[in-house]
Amino acid sequence: MNDKLMEIDASRFDDLVLKSDKPVVVDFYSTECAPCEALATKYDGAAEMYGDDIRFVKIFRQGNRELATQLGVTSSPSVMFYRGGQRTGDFLTGGIKRADLERNLDGLLPPDRVTALKATRQPRQTECDVLILGGGPAGLTAGIYLAQARLRTIVVDTQMAGGNVAITHTVSNFPGFPEPQPGWALADHMQRQAKNAGAEFREAVDITRIDLPRKEIEIDGLETIRARRIIVATGSSPRPLGIEGEREYKGRGLSYCATCDAKYYQDRDVIVIGGGNSAIEEALFITKFARTVTIVHQFDHLQANKTAQEKAFASDKIKFILEHEPRAFLAEGQETVNRVEVEDLKTHERKVLSTDGVFIFVGMQPNLEGLGNAFELDNFGYVKVDDAMHTSVPGVFAIGDVRSKRYRQLTTAVNDGTIAAMAVSGEIEADTPVQPQLAAAGR
Repeated sequence: MNDKLMEIDASRFDDLVLKSDKPVVVDFYSTECAPCEALATKYDGAAEMYGDDIRFVKIFRQGNRELATQLGVTSSPSVMFYRGGQRTGDFLTGGIKRADLERNLDGLLPPDRVTALKATRQPRQTECDVLILGGGPAGLTAGIYLAQARLRTIVVDTQMAGGNVAITHTVSNFPGFPEPQPGWALADHMQRQAKNAGAEFREAVDITRIDLPRKEIEIDGLETIRARRIIVATGSSPRPLGIEGEREYKGRGLSYCATCDAKYYQDRDVIVIGGGNSAIEEALFITKFARTVTIVHQFDHLQANKTAQEKAFASDKIKFILEHEPRAFLAEGQETVNRVEVEDLKTHERKVLSTDGVFIFVGMQPNLEGLGNAFELDNFGYVKVDDAMHTSVPGVFAIGDVRSKRYRQLTTAVNDGTIAAMAVSGEIEADTPVQPQLAAAGR
């Protein structure tokens, strides 16, 4: 362990944290915790830079449960900041980014001291064979194949690895698993398999610069990674509705993830926007917690698969308002959404529905921030590729939900990752970039 880091237990908390003569940062961590592993290198690096001015403490959460409960720590990692025995700054949890950690550390010190410390930081350069942008199933599959081929492979993700499957409550159609599997478990197995093969990870980072022609990126303004090939596996995100109140109340009664937030609506009434597979399947999951679920859908029929529809129609908790669209999310008299204004698409009359929360499932859009202008895209904004997953940029591949294709499933993402990895391995062995043939491939 870094000599500027100390591990303590609950018995030393008062003396070393609350009675400390200098600011303290505390990291509650757990074993077998991917976000904890992702934070560890950032925390260690921060201790190296700030450690003469700030005390860096680690506490094993499972071994200090009483203290963790007393401090409101319910997940790992959880990072807290103290000055003069009082908690200050943010309470950071989950996939913690370096920028958020450093912003809070800066707040513990005088500005001139922060400037002096930042001036000592040395940027670093990293060379690798393959850089994978995105750690979902497609990126992880490519990482497994490439690392097993003894190519130095680095997977970079602005969140924690796993992609959308990590927040899917159950996966029932992945070959080899007769029983439905928790999405997070499948994602965890894939990542561990990639790590065991030798793939390196940079998770919960900010990508501060991308130069695809030179095949390099900069993360956290600190590390430049240059590769022989790049695979873009950035996936897709929920498509916003773009109506009044959506941006303001995101995370305040308005959610795009049932797995993440349904548990907060025990015995409460919620509204689900959408009528496709995701909307209906997630609505069924929400019924495990909520008292009622009202589905608002623009068409006069659902578009989900028949099995999901049958289950939804059979549920005594689910109600339907068809041929309606939301027009505004409102928070009358409180800070979280408690009203949804909807419009009848036949009569154009509007009415306001009361609710305790809203879940939106109206499709996805490709994650191409900082990348979109580089590629040839289809009419929906997805990246065009050929049969080997080449994009229009030589030496750059695209796989998974970010690429143009008919079906987006876990199994098709794994397929993409396999194809790209094998194509990349062959090219690197020959050391000859293949010119993309998008038109010839019919993309």
